[in-house]
Amino acid sequence: MKKQQIIFLSTGLVLFCAIYFFARTTPKKDTNAPVAASKQEAAGAFDFTSYIKQVKSQLPDYQQNYLEKLENSVVRGNVKEQQVKVYHQLADFWKDTLHSLLPNAYYVALASKLENSEKSLTFAGHNFLEGLRQQQDPALKKWMATEAKELFEKALTINPNNDSTKVGLGSCYLFGNISDNPMQGIQMLREVAERDTTNMYAQFMLAMGGMESGQFDKAAERLKKVVRNQPKNVEAILALAESLERSGNKKEAITWYQASKPFFQEKEILQEIDKRIDLLKK
Repeated sequence: MKKQQIIFLSTGLVLFCAIYFFARTTPKKDTNAPVAASKQEAAGAFDFTSYIKQVKSQLPDYQQNYLEKLENSVVRGNVKEQQVKVYHQLADFWKDTLHSLLPNAYYVALASKLENSEKSLTFAGHNFLEGLRQQQDPALKKWMATEAKELFEKALTINPNNDSTKVGLGSCYLFGNISDNPMQGIQMLREVAERDTTNMYAQFMLAMGGMESGQFDKAAERLKKVVRNQPKNVEAILALAESLERSGNKKEAITWYQASKPFFQEKEILQEIDKRIDLLKK
């Protein structure tokens, strides 16, 4: 995946920050992936097997051989613990050596299904969920949401009372387009948010859903609640600034863009914030 494929849910400055932060996690030689992704999108489905095959074909022979050795050891292994270990080795290699988050998330998920613990399943589910929120390819988002949904559902069979997992599951429906009923995800999130008004994760996800549907005023109300309770949540601060900007409240948007600046040291991001503020002042 190239930089252009990795975006935040919202646009503008938040998009810029997402590209800045996540560009370093994409495979450097994955030049054919956008072509494959566009074909899969046209067909209505993302094929991970085809994707990973194409990415691997761009790697040096010694890296391809190493991956093949690990993959074959999974097939030969007849002990669950051995398979889990190899899946983690594959996940680490894709992330730490190849700087590719999608295969990393995939192999982390495979390991978590074998481990079948609430902790590992929810970690793998949230790993996919955060990734899909940064994608613009509908087919890829749907595939990631489906993978995350399975993991969250497995975790809920272990602990049906975990609100974070419920919010994660609802968010899969909300952002992944995996249901014919667009309200299904919203209802799950609202159930948690209304029962526990202190659950800022539910409030934040509802706000993100509001931004995606163009309800910027409602999103801003929820984000203000999140920022009051989590004053260091820079993602919420930036989303609040954007929601205010897009609802026409330029003065307050400037205030929140300014409030985000102390969280960054990167010159490029600070320049982008200042550009956005200057535009709002005109």
